[in-house]
Amino acid sequence: MSTVSVVIPCYKYGHFLADCVRSALDEQEGVDVRVLIIDDASPDDSAEVARALAAADPRIEVRVHERNQGHIATYNEGLLEWADGDYVALLSADDRLVPGALVRAAALLDAHPEAGFAYGRPLRFQHGGPLPPARTRSTGSVVYPGRWWLDRRFREGTGCITSPEVVVRTGLQRKVGGYDPELPHAGDIEMWMRLAAHADVGYVQGADQAFYRVHGANMSTTDFGGQLDDLRQRLIAFDSVLAKCGGLLPDSDGLAVAARTRLARYALRRAYRAYDRGRTAVVPVDELVAFAAECLPDGYTSLAEYRALRLRRRIGPRVMPYLQPLVLSAVADRGREWLWWRSWKRRGI
Repeated sequence: MSTVSVVIPCYKYGHFLADCVRSALDEQEGVDVRVLIIDDASPDDSAEVARALAAADPRIEVRVHERNQGHIATYNEGLLEWADGDYVALLSADDRLVPGALVRAAALLDAHPEAGFAYGRPLRFQHGGPLPPARTRSTGSVVYPGRWWLDRRFREGTGCITSPEVVVRTGLQRKVGGYDPELPHAGDIEMWMRLAAHADVGYVQGADQAFYRVHGANMSTTDFGGQLDDLRQRLIAFDSVLAKCGGLLPDSDGLAVAARTRLARYALRRAYRAYDRGRTAVVPVDELVAFAAECLPDGYTSLAEYRALRLRRRIGPRVMPYLQPLVLSAVADRGREWLWWRSWKRRGI
């Protein structure tokens, strides 16, 4: 029977702990699971809740920090110092696993030693609301070549993983090291890419693997300044992967250009949409353009998104929200004209 070490960092989430731990221990029949709860000096009763859970179940251990060390140090303590199972999972105290998730991930990793980690579909749910119905029967699995999967991340400029749905081979986790303290908001995507540089990637098909709670305390931000910070963190993450794993990647220069181009486009798109929505007073348009220039100093002005922004600047923020349908229609017409021209050229008329 495979063994899984589950690390549960906790800061002021004691009221979620019982449900989180239960999802890891009582709903995963078929694997041997141990849990470590690390309370990062919570000012509430989280440590007491954790100790009570451990007193009732020998599979649970608890560590309590005397002073707050931050989430990155807490993650690494559990992943690198404590975990000793075949596989390891990092599960935030406010999230939970879908029944059988560890069993499905362990079965995939058991069957495919070339896969360094396995993930599947997460289900998001609003804090205070009911859990959405989850699929618990897998329809199979697929193993992607690690470098192919990594190439997709660079070309899309974003991650495809939330976090609680991932189970990692413990030996590989130790090999690549822990989370980077320089990446407090993009450490996850950087970690998955580092793992993929060393091993293939497994995906559980058909079944859902974790529940991700959406609430105001989530570390991800939705404000406009937070979105710009997110882009900056992603750029640092992609650069970090290339710095640490570039020797394993034959086209590291091409990957760098792909990621920077995608991130520049994201920034410019957010900038020009601010004109469409009448939000130029709250969206940091100039900072977004500066970020695009940082990504592609010699090429950002040639992007279609920059041309769209330049047009909107000429029209102006007051008028643009009213003219948006006309502008979009004109762009669509030009697109259809281009497609017709390409079709005509292929026919050789």
